[in-house]
Amino acid sequence: MYAARRAIGAYAQVGIETSVVDANPHRLIAMLFEGARAAINLAGAGIQRGDVPAKLRAFDKVISIIGQGLQASLDHQRGGEIAVQLNGLYDYMLRRLLLANGTNDLTILAEVDGLLATLQDAWLAIGQPGAAASSNHLSVVS
Repeated sequence: MYAARRAIGAYAQVGIETSVVDANPHRLIAMLFEGARAAINLAGAGIQRGDVPAKLRAFDKVISIIGQGLQASLDHQRGGEIAVQLNGLYDYMLRRLLLANGTNDLTILAEVDGLLATLQDAWLAIGQPGAAASSNHLSVVS
C-alpha cells in the first residue's frame, strides 16, 4: 500500500512539474495563487482536526508561496506603484498568517484566503481573451 501511495505521489509531482515547465509566466502566477489557497484550506483543516504537523506543513507552504513566490516575483523596477502596493499586501498577508498559525485562528485564514481570491480573480481576468495582453504580471513580475 505504501509503495502505491509513493507511486501516485510521484506521478502527481511529475504532472505538477510538467505543468510548471509548460506554463507561461501568467499561468505560473495563477498556479501560485491556486497553491496558496489550497495550502490555506489544508491549514484550516489541520487546525480543525488538531493535526499540528499537517497544520505546520500547510502554513509553511502558504508562507513560502506568498513570500518566495508571489512577493519575490514582483518587478519593482517596472511595476511602479502597483508593485509597491502588492508588496505591502503580501507583507500584510504573511504577518496575518504568522498570527493565525500561533493562535489557530480560522477567521484570519479566511481573511487571507479572501485577499488571495480577490487577487486571483483579477489576475485571471487579465489573462482572458480581449483583456490587456500581459505575459509578465502587469509588468510587476520579473
